[in-house]
Amino acid sequence: MNFHAIRAIYIFEMARARRTLMQSIVSPVISTSLYFVVFGAAIGSRMQEVDGISYGAFIVPGLIMLSLLTQSLSNASFGIYFPKFTGTIYELLSAPISPFEVVLSYVGAAASKSIILGLIILATAGLFVPLHVEHPLWMLMFLVLTSVTFSLIGFIIGLWADSFEKLQVVPLLIITPLTFLGGSFYSIKMLPPIWQTISLFNPVVYLVNGFRWCFHGQADVGLAVSLAMTLGFTAVSLIVVAWIFKTGYKLKR
Repeated sequence: MNFHAIRAIYIFEMARARRTLMQSIVSPVISTSLYFVVFGAAIGSRMQEVDGISYGAFIVPGLIMLSLLTQSLSNASFGIYFPKFTGTIYELLSAPISPFEVVLSYVGAAASKSIILGLIILATAGLFVPLHVEHPLWMLMFLVLTSVTFSLIGFIIGLWADSFEKLQVVPLLIITPLTFLGGSFYSIKMLPPIWQTISLFNPVVYLVNGFRWCFHGQADVGLAVSLAMTLGFTAVSLIVVAWIFKTGYKLKR
């Protein structure tokens, strides 16, 4: 394995995050803090508890997941799209580095940035609401697994997109709505039975509830189901990435 090449790409991508610190870290943290202020003050004053958990603490996992998904997608998609845009991706493809090593370096860097952001938001949340994580190791595992999975999806989007506008289509029109409708700010048990059933077809429900279980030890969906679905998303993403490199889809003119 070419560890030197992996390290070089990884360091370059992490350096880009440092150069755009306001956009990569500060802006998402401020946006999430505003969610705590608005939802905690406006809705939390009217809805004190959800399943015995204070509303402010209840929405913490959903808010972290919202930032995690969007940032993982944007970091990974832009990271691989920019070499395509400038034409340097052909130098990368002709270099003595395997597709696995390319994916490992780009996805690893994007996931690292998302994990750092998630931990910062978690620390920030403690300033607004009393916070307790019942299963910290499971929480870290879900944090890493979700970051890697959506960085893989972002990597796929970056390879598929042929314009900067297309980079925003999937996050804005698909991922963000699914996250808001995935129980980030409410329990799906509050919905009518028919909508509870429909919500189970939303993949983000399993991510949010698996992460919420790590905090509170309870969720709308069991841990085993959430973990199985998350691993399934990871496997599908890996298969798609492998197919792209095997066929050269969007890589070869």
